[in-house]
Amino acid sequence: MSDWQPLADQIAKNAKDFIDGVAALAGGEGGDEAVPLLLLEVSQILLAGAKLGASSDVILSGNVEPPVGADPDLDALRAGLAAKLASCDEYAEVFDPYADTRGIPFRLSDDIAAVTADLIHGLKHYQAGRSLEALWWWQYSYFNHWGTHGGAALRALHALVAHASLDVAEERTPL
Repeated sequence: MSDWQPLADQIAKNAKDFIDGVAALAGGEGGDEAVPLLLLEVSQILLAGAKLGASSDVILSGNVEPPVGADPDLDALRAGLAAKLASCDEYAEVFDPYADTRGIPFRLSDDIAAVTADLIHGLKHYQAGRSLEALWWWQYSYFNHWGTHGGAALRALHALVAHASLDVAEERTPL
């Protein structure tokens, strides 16, 4: 595990920072800057995911994940984000650009809650002293779940921020 420990420490810090940042935004912090702040949070956690994706496969001894307990109840987080993002929570996404041909409805609040749940699951392993299991979970769920939801949310958040910056009324100058 010693070879994996620095990566586990880094991903655990990234996961904790994301969870704390998203919880603060869902709790009402951020004001009018919620969307750009979420863009930053999602971008940073996807960078952590990319590091997992660029790493060798993490393989558990016996290929068995020890139990970590019940999944967290993230209904309050999801509801707080949905309220904060009421005007832009729903968007369309092509889930798999190589297999799907039409957009399907997504919600930013659901995507961010899904990413949070997967990060918490891995963080439970890490906090129990099972860093290799944490890395295995984060890597596996990055490829299988939270990377997809994070990527979709990133595109939607980026579009919102880009539209806010670029879609300005054309100024008319007197001739």
